[in-house]
Amino acid sequence: MAEELRSLEEKIGKVPVIFRELKETDPELYGRVMGLDQMIWDDGALTRQTKKIIAIAIAAALRDQHAVRAQLAGAQNLGVRKEEIEEGLRVAFLLAGMPAYVYGKTALEEYMPSR
Repeated sequence: MAEELRSLEEKIGKVPVIFRELKETDPELYGRVMGLDQMIWDDGALTRQTKKIIAIAIAAALRDQHAVRAQLAGAQNLGVRKEEIEEGLRVAFLLAGMPAYVYGKTALEEYMPSR
């Protein structure tokens, strides 16, 4: 696997097949997407961990199963604690409603069960 894909897998947890295909079918677009990805996920005013919590909350609000699971895997790689994710999901609940919270919480319990 190319270094960019390894880095992406570390950040988001699982590399979607579309990224592997894109590298072959449209290398220019792939390079631009990877550059944007690097810029977005780098530490800045917000840490990678905080950005990951935001991503999980957004994915839960959208009820995007793949994105929730991929972001949870990435969060675990970054050492984000379960309690931090739960707090982010409460924000999603306030803004997007109970279905977003339940969706995210269910995925969290499957991915990071209580010890």
